[in-house]
Amino acid sequence: MQVTRTRATNRQEQLAHAGAVRCIHIGRKSGSVYATGGEDKKVNIWSLGRPNAIASLAGHTSPVECVSFDSAERTVIAGSTGGTLKLWDLEQAKVARTLTGHRSNCIAVQWHPYGEFFASGSVDTNLKIWDIRRKACIQTYKGHAQGVRQIIFSPDGRWVFSGGDDGVVRLWDLTMGKLMHEFTQQTGAINALAIHPTEFLMASASSDKTIRLWDLERFEQISTTPAEIGQVRRIAFSDDGQALLSGVEESLRVWGWEPVRCFDQTEVRWNRLADMTIGPDQQLLAGSMNDAMVTMWSVDLNSVRPFGSPKAAPVNGGVRRFSVPKAQQAPPPPRGRALGACSPAHNLHVQAVQALPGLASPQPPAPHEPPPRVVTGVAQALQQLDVAESDVAGV
Repeated sequence: MQVTRTRATNRQEQLAHAGAVRCIHIGRKSGSVYATGGEDKKVNIWSLGRPNAIASLAGHTSPVECVSFDSAERTVIAGSTGGTLKLWDLEQAKVARTLTGHRSNCIAVQWHPYGEFFASGSVDTNLKIWDIRRKACIQTYKGHAQGVRQIIFSPDGRWVFSGGDDGVVRLWDLTMGKLMHEFTQQTGAINALAIHPTEFLMASASSDKTIRLWDLERFEQISTTPAEIGQVRRIAFSDDGQALLSGVEESLRVWGWEPVRCFDQTEVRWNRLADMTIGPDQQLLAGSMNDAMVTMWSVDLNSVRPFGSPKAAPVNGGVRRFSVPKAQQAPPPPRGRALGACSPAHNLHVQAVQALPGLASPQPPAPHEPPPRVVTGVAQALQQLDVAESDVAGV
């Protein structure tokens, strides 16, 4: 295994909230904006390279535990210690929805890859599916013995995985509205989940300091990494599916499987890593928190093995691929277009979401649908900020 110490870059460090920071989420569309939630009950929106927040969103009456952008970075959702969920329209910079239903701290939120709905997890042990248009919970999944802290959807949107503090990962089928399988071999709380971009493969990281990889066709464990010295905070498959990246307390590791092997390791002193994603130009972007401070990091994956070296041997191991047409992985249609009006690439998804319990049937599109907006959400806020740069009160 190669060990390196010079590839991580501290991109930005700032005082993010008046109290301790509880959560960070990096926008997946641009890779250049991120949201933070804090004990001061606010959600702040930031842009890499700017010292001040571009928006400060108030409304929660208790500390913010989890936060997430939608895929278009037009909307942000945040859950609080009181169990309430709030959605903000970033174009209007105001609360668009307030949703209640959890009986205790809401500690996880995740948007569905397509459609106007999302999932939330809570200390009350429930996983809930919400329809934004109906302003209501349309399904509650029960079964965890402790809080649901990790949520991830499959690339085709048919499955949702929930990882609990009970050390169990549960796989739920959204089309049938029921539990498909329980993954119970890990011995500590689930810290992170990742789904392979094309194959029936899932990875889970646990407070037992290991990462386990699972075959989702046979529901069998494929391999386990050796126990780390520190906690594995976040994991993510590379875009090409060639390797699995893991953020440990003081380093980034790059893993292969079948057999398990560590391709490379980079020292990164991010300690309390809160989010990690792969952005443009093979740049790994990450955010860590320390009391009221947030630090943003980047690692150039082009200089990390196996990405910066001749291709490693295929690591598929015979695992079947998700049956998702390539075109279906394109961004969702512009807001306002009904699911039934999507291109053929989205029709497979329509069949899945129509079966969600309580989800209304899609309506036909208007005869003369207006073109999508070019400047929206965070992009609009940044343009306005370029005209008049100003501090955000209370940050």
